[in-house]
Amino acid sequence: MPDQIYIQPLTFVPGPQAVEGQAVRLAGGMVYAREFAVMLRRDGEVIERHVVTPSMIDEVLAGMPEDAGIEGERQWSNLRMAHTALELGSRTIRLDMPQVMGILNVTPDSFSDGGEFMDDPQAMQSQAAAMHEAGAAIIDIGGESTRPGAKDVWEGEEIKRVQPAIEHCVGMGAAVSVDTRRPAVMEAALGAGAHIINDVSALRYDPRSMEFAASSGAPVILMHAPGSGDSLHADADYGNVVFDVFDFLREARDRAIEAGIAREKIVLDPGIGFGKSLTDNLALLNALPLFHALGQPLLLGASRKRFIGALSNEAPAQKRLGGSLSIAQMGMDAGVQLLRVHDVAETVQARNVWRGLRDAALTDFAMLEA
Repeated sequence: MPDQIYIQPLTFVPGPQAVEGQAVRLAGGMVYAREFAVMLRRDGEVIERHVVTPSMIDEVLAGMPEDAGIEGERQWSNLRMAHTALELGSRTIRLDMPQVMGILNVTPDSFSDGGEFMDDPQAMQSQAAAMHEAGAAIIDIGGESTRPGAKDVWEGEEIKRVQPAIEHCVGMGAAVSVDTRRPAVMEAALGAGAHIINDVSALRYDPRSMEFAASSGAPVILMHAPGSGDSLHADADYGNVVFDVFDFLREARDRAIEAGIAREKIVLDPGIGFGKSLTDNLALLNALPLFHALGQPLLLGASRKRFIGALSNEAPAQKRLGGSLSIAQMGMDAGVQLLRVHDVAETVQARNVWRGLRDAALTDFAMLEA
């Protein structure tokens, strides 16, 4: 196995003025990193680790083995790559600041809101309107639960669940993603007006999915999950969960590009909670800035998940708002572009305050220099 290199942002500053320009704007967003860990991995072990500032990076990469150095230069460029927007037909979702994606499950068995919006069209429409009005940039509609142990759903039933919800949300002017693993559902959803394919199997569940996604021209969200068959949570055997998820997402990105999906239409998701222990989830969350080195916008979906309950005296899903907001802020601090959440209004408010603080920090330093 060839040597692998990883560049992880370590320390952050309010803006480049604070450190005389020795900071990098991550992914064109509102987060600035000053120090970076450059790690060389061989046979599963990190054999070199350097902590550098931007002025030192070229020298360190020049001293790496040739292939690792080339990949390191690519990752360094990716960290600074600006992701300005997702173009969704006539809609534009800006990615220079965090955006909130609201979850709308039309399922009987999702872990948090199963059954709540499936059999009551009025409740579904009210929930969709509330999320849209609260500031959700995208509404993510799913017709199959992907929690551990959930039963498979026939694609015809899944279409029956999601199509009316998609049509309603599109009709009220919302941008919509469809959370599905099945190409027939993807096709029906896009036909109903959905804009984005959100596949928790990273287009691996059905061999036809990749070809359809490429031909559709729609943006795709590719998520890490260790299982490749019916159980996405199976086969969770990690040497190092952070590096393994990074490598998986790099391969998923490259497969999608090779299949004909435009790079600017690929979003990556580390898959918090999917085949991962509490320790795994925490390690990934603490390493979120590393994933900008893949050069794609990032989605974080951790709202109300089991690990929050495990850290909160086993609080049930509906009582995990505080923990969910804490993780959302962590995602924003890491430069994540999309936050997939149940509690839209509260997360949008947290995002707005976070953005105000960021804007003020840049302004304050500019005034001090004047």
